[in-house]
Amino acid sequence: MAYLFVHFREKLTVDGEQVHFSVSRDGFNWEKLNSGKPVITCDKGAGGCRDIEIVRLNEGGFVILATDLCIVKHMDENHNVDWKKINSSTSKFLSLWRSDDLVNFSQQELIFMGREDFGCLWAPEVCFDEENKEYLVHWGSTVKEDNFTHMAIYCSRTKDFKSFSKPELLFEKENEILDSHIVKHGNCYHLFYKNSSNPAMNMHGVSKSGIYGEYVNDPDFEKIMASLERPGSYEAPTTYALPDGSWCLMLDFFGCEKDKMGYVPFISEKAGDAHFKPAKDKFTFPYGFKHGHVIEISDEEYQTLKVNYPNV
Repeated sequence: MAYLFVHFREKLTVDGEQVHFSVSRDGFNWEKLNSGKPVITCDKGAGGCRDIEIVRLNEGGFVILATDLCIVKHMDENHNVDWKKINSSTSKFLSLWRSDDLVNFSQQELIFMGREDFGCLWAPEVCFDEENKEYLVHWGSTVKEDNFTHMAIYCSRTKDFKSFSKPELLFEKENEILDSHIVKHGNCYHLFYKNSSNPAMNMHGVSKSGIYGEYVNDPDFEKIMASLERPGSYEAPTTYALPDGSWCLMLDFFGCEKDKMGYVPFISEKAGDAHFKPAKDKFTFPYGFKHGHVIEISDEEYQTLKVNYPNV
């Protein structure tokens, strides 16, 4: 068993906001593929992508989803960005690619999710709904009704990533929330997300009544996040199980010097137990990974990726 991390890179050039691959044998020590260059380059929409998700389909093959957005193209000469404008008038689609083997990919598709009044569609993720045998795609959006000032989590259902149900509100709070990550362990669904304020930090909720059920806030996780220095500077939660059965939570650290940006790892003793502790010293990265997702891959898939995306 090995791991694939699909992500983008925080750079001041367009090549950072593309699809990048990195791999690991143990989930701790990561190596870049393709000499750190993009594996997929966007040729439609914004010409770049962020917040990248990869899904291994039950019927075989893979789907990659991403935010259709290239921030570098919206920066002024001082690298400042008008985020209010970004929230209300860009990222109207999700980017999608398909692959049978992680080497050959379909042409980029721009997926319209059924509402003209979305100001943006950010950070798509996918969780398989076992009860209904369909995929739940969820993401963060602002809407015109709130003057594009209140981001919440919306969702759509699909069985094939070709046709999608009408989008519905999945989860919201009085404050803005974004970067949802849903994963099932045992009989519980775990929802991780970023609170924009009150307090500004990552949160965790648990549902025992299904993927759409009420997610009960986890106060212990809240205390762990509150104990971090600059808790509001972490976002984009993603999790995966390590070979020894422990659980890794990755949080993207931003808003600091560029050489310090990227994912920071936390570990709990058991998958499904959200009592995480910082574990930065146990991990190595070739550079700062930005907002992505990890999947398990076979040894054969690992070797295929190494051969087709060598570091030269």
